[in-house]
Order: sequence, then C-alpha cells, then structure tokens
Amino acid sequence: MNRIRASEYHDIAKPSDPRVSPDGDRVAFVRRVPEDDESYDATVHVVPVGGGEPRQFTTGEGADSQPRWSPSGDRLAFVSTRGGDDDRPQLWILPTTGGEARRVTDVPGGVSNPEWSPDGERLLFTQSVTETEREDGIDLELPDEEYERDPPDPRVIDRHVYRAGARYIDDARSHVYVLDTDTDELSRLTEDDLDHVSATWGDASTVYFAVKRGENPDDSMTFDVDAYDLDEEATETVTEATGWLPTLAATPERLAYTWTPLENASMRQSEIDVFDLETGDTETVTDDIDRTVSALGMEFSGDSLYFATPDEGRVTLRRTTDSGVETVLDTGGHIDGFSVSTDAVAFTQSEWDHPGDVFAATPGGAEEVRLTRLNSDYLDERAVSEPEELWFENGEADEIQGWVLTPPDFDPDEEYPLAVEIHGGPHTMWSTAGTMWHEFQSLAAAGYVVFWSNPRGSTGYGEDFATAIERDWGDVTMVDVMAGTREVADREYVDDEDTFVTGGSFGGYMTGWMVGHTDYFDGAVAQRGVYDLSSFYGSTDAFKLVEGDFGTTPWEEPDFLWEQSPVAYADQVETPTLVVHADNDFRVPVNNGEMFYLFMKKNGVDTRLVRYPREGHELSRSGEPGHVVDRLERIVRWFDGYSAHSDADRALDRPANDGLSADDEADEADGTDTEE
Repeated sequence: MNRIRASEYHDIAKPSDPRVSPDGDRVAFVRRVPEDDESYDATVHVVPVGGGEPRQFTTGEGADSQPRWSPSGDRLAFVSTRGGDDDRPQLWILPTTGGEARRVTDVPGGVSNPEWSPDGERLLFTQSVTETEREDGIDLELPDEEYERDPPDPRVIDRHVYRAGARYIDDARSHVYVLDTDTDELSRLTEDDLDHVSATWGDASTVYFAVKRGENPDDSMTFDVDAYDLDEEATETVTEATGWLPTLAATPERLAYTWTPLENASMRQSEIDVFDLETGDTETVTDDIDRTVSALGMEFSGDSLYFATPDEGRVTLRRTTDSGVETVLDTGGHIDGFSVSTDAVAFTQSEWDHPGDVFAATPGGAEEVRLTRLNSDYLDERAVSEPEELWFENGEADEIQGWVLTPPDFDPDEEYPLAVEIHGGPHTMWSTAGTMWHEFQSLAAAGYVVFWSNPRGSTGYGEDFATAIERDWGDVTMVDVMAGTREVADREYVDDEDTFVTGGSFGGYMTGWMVGHTDYFDGAVAQRGVYDLSSFYGSTDAFKLVEGDFGTTPWEEPDFLWEQSPVAYADQVETPTLVVHADNDFRVPVNNGEMFYLFMKKNGVDTRLVRYPREGHELSRSGEPGHVVDRLERIVRWFDGYSAHSDADRALDRPANDGLSADDEADEADGTDTEE
C-alpha cells in the first residue's frame, strides 16, 4: 500500500454544505477538489438518499457554493463565480427537472447565504456594499460598463475593525436583499451604515436579521434582532442577542437565536434562546447541557430545533423536544454540516478512515446510511493509520483527551520520532478527523508518531474546562500538552530524545511559549501564531479575545500581557524553530511572526521565517493548494533536519531540506542538498 503524501492534497475531494431536498429523497452538496496550485474546482452534486451514484448538477466553470432547494424542490439556487470577468459570487437558479442554470443577480458585493421564502417566490441573501454603491443604486445592479471597486488611496480609517479574513473592508457593510424570482426585481431591506447579519425568513413576508448599533458597533458584542415586514416595509427590534455573531432560525411562531454571556464572552459557551412570537416568552433550551453550540447553524423541522455541539472529540447533532434536548446523531465522527427535512437529516462528516463524505438518517437519527465515497479510488491504494484514543491525567486532577497515530507498517519493536500538534482557538476542539485528517496522516506516513489532544481551554468538555485558561494561556495549556507528550514518549516505540512540536494560531502561540519554557523538543514549527499579545490586540479583527480571555487591555496591564507573550522569552529559546506566516493574515497579522523570528534570530536560535503571499489566516485549511502542500512539506523537512531518525526511506520524494542548522546553510546555498 502507498503512503499518504503531502502532495496528494491535490487528489482529495471534500464535501460541504449538504442540503436535503424538501421531500427527503435527495441531498445536494458541494464537491471541492484542488484544480491546480492556485485554485479549486467546486461544483454542486446531488445524490439520492435511497442509494445511487452522485450526479454533478453544475458545470465546472467558476466556483459553485451554497446550494439551496426551493420549497417545492423544483429549483435549486446556488452561488457561483462563473459567467463573469471577475470573481464576484452571483446568485443562480437551476431547474431540477432539467435545463440550464440562470444567473439572477449582477451585484458588486458578492452574494452570500441565500435562502428561499417559505412560499418559494423570493430569495433572501446578503452582500457587502459601500454607502456610495447604495446611494447610486449600484448595489442592485451593476452598470453596463465594467465596474471595479477600487481600493481607497490613501485608506482613511475610522473604524475599530477595518480588515478581516484576508481583505480590507474599505467601508463596505453587509446588507440584506430580497429577489423576486418571477420578475428578478431586487430590493434592499436595510438602510443604516451598519452590518446586518444572519438573515432568515420567519414567514413569507417576514425577515429576521441581527445588527450591532450604538456609538461603536465594532467595539460591541450586543446585537439587536430585527424583524422586517415586507408588506409594511417596516423594521421592528424584537429582542437582543450577545456574543461574537448570533445565528438565527425562525418559523411563523418562533424565533431562535444563539447568545453568549458578555462577561468573558470569548471563553464562555454559546446558548440558544427560543422566543415565542405570540406570547413574548423566552426559553433557554440549552440550559441543561454543559456544551457550547457550534457554528454549524440551526434549523427548525416540525416542532424541533436542530443544532450541533462539540462533545469530547466528536461533533454531536441534537434537537429540542417537549421534554428537553435529545441526541439525534452521535456517530463518533466529525460532523461539519447538516440540514433537515420532514423525512430525513443529511450531514457531512469525516472519520479516521476518510476525509469526508455525505450521510443521511431519519430525523430521529436512525437508519444512518453513507451516501458517497468521494475518495474511494484514492483510499483503496493508501495505507491509512487508525488513531488510538487515550485519556491521561495532567497532574491537576483533570482528565485530558488525546490521540496517538502511528506510521503505516508500524513495528512496536522499532523506535520512532514524535510529532506533537497543538490546536488553535484556543476555544475549539480536535477529533480524529476534520480539517487535520490529511496533515495527521501525512506526518504519520513520513515516519512520525503523531500526538494531539484537547487541553484545558478546549470546547466539548464543559464551560469550566474552557474557562480554565483565563489569564493564563501558556502555563495551563503547557501542563496538559506536556503531560500527554511525556505519557506517549514513555512508550517503548517512541524515541523520547527525538521529539517535535507544531501548531497554528493559538497552537502557534503555544509552540512559541513551549520552546521558551522548555528545551524538551528537538525542533518546532510555529505557525500564524500570536507571539505578542499587545501588538496582536492592536492589529487584529479579534481584539475582544484578549479582553475576554485575559480580562484586560494593553494600557491597563502592559507588563502582565508582556509576561504572557512568547516573545518575552525569546532569549531562552534553544529549540530550532521555523516560523510560518501569511502576508494577508488579518486575524493574526504578520508582524507577530516577524517579531518572534527577529527576536530569536538576535539570540542565535536556528530559525527561519516563511511568508506566503496572498494568503490569510486560513492558509492551512483553504489556502492555495500549492501553498497548503508546501507548508506541510516544510514542516516535515524541518523536523527531519533535526531528527536522529531521518533516513533515506523517509526522505523519498521530499524537496530540499528546510531543517538545516546554521552550519549546513552554506551547503544548501551551494546546491549540494538536492531533491531526491
């Protein structure tokens, strides 16, 4: 059997956004696979619930996303970048009984989150537009001549948050639109120079959305939840939600919304309130479950509200009933999308033995069936290792969950180097699959025993577990990660003197923290990390994370935040450390990576800074395919360069070694270190 390689990222297809048809007979989903080093092919496919092969529903031109069935099932709306000279996503409608797709919008801000009205006569969506575009009516239809939204020169900043993802906002705001599908007439429902988010239908004439108002909306975590009456053309504030970004779901009688307590909001669990529109009563339906609500969305079906929660290394689908909340699906896999009809629930999930497929079950979770095997040909020829689950004590009366993955053709009588992975967040959760499937399997195939865990601060284990790192990201997390690392390293087949560590975002923070507090590791790769909390606070779109997790600001406790920053200990680093960052990372701007790199360089550490152009914070998950592969290959090469176990067998088909000591760099410059 062949081993999985980093370069085979190009061969792996992944499903997303499963949408079950109203009659429960079919599931539409997006199949996404790298097209070349710069782009992905993303098309809508439909698979029968009763069995059969998926059928491609849209062409390969452009990138398609967000398929949505009409209430009668006779049409499928989707978003696509096809049919234009730019990459602006537009809304298309395709007859499901046959025929060509029809483009129904020509707007400058990009269509997102389309949703059919209950009567099937309208489509709701949002787009981000500037005040000038609204005033000139360009947001409703582009002029005949070629239109470009040129960036301001110079950029004049008045907002707290002026860039996010990998883009500058440039005064654009998210607004809510409704398209009449008979006439293609488009109208905007919102007017203020504010961001309107999470729009959804209640009944055929009522739209709900959330909006932050007040003197400084960017500095607030309080949202008004508004109702827009299409008949009266009037807006009314119905209730209030708090937190990062509320999710809404509605019926003619009920409105559900997520919320998070404002105190230490960044580390607290999200709850769901259901507001009775007739009586005015509100019920927190998640009161009895000590789990946060995931960001996968919510859906009403009949009398039940469906939602997902992270839960001890897996993602669980739940629903409300008259007697409380019950579990619908607890498969042990990593569910990353779902939808519900009267007769079926559809979901995408990955498991240890595959990177993702489409599944279906009854609304109650019975009769689960796997509908696709998108990567069967690829997996049939690859050795996929099965992770071992372990629970270990951290020395502070806590049980921590982790996993160990051994190389293919594992021999317990041999010794292997250890690679430790630390997740981002910090308030998130890893499983045996999800977005890390290919990375974990590639590291194992490269000859490493791979260990990962969910230390304190992670979601999926209750609110006390998640808030345990309050004002102390580094030491608390390090206790847990090192406890698991040492337990795995004590195994006879692990060489405890040949160990490596890596992680991204908060995992990058922890990689930097750990190499500054221990010389246990022989090599490290710190990726897109927060290395200086004060400069991070001053340049990120998520400064509320510092306020919530540390309960302070840089001007209130500058010395404290310095002491909690990995750069403060750069003079104590002895571990060879590769720093990886992206040029357009506006969640953790690249100055953090530059700072950590320079501080280590000044202190004589074997280090190197690798910057990826055009990429943002999502480089490892959705960056250009060539960059995704290059990043993973560099991690393995850096580890190999400092590993006593690096040999010709494990080095096959790898580019030139990045893991060079300072003494070896001259040989690299001379070209003596070449690709096999």
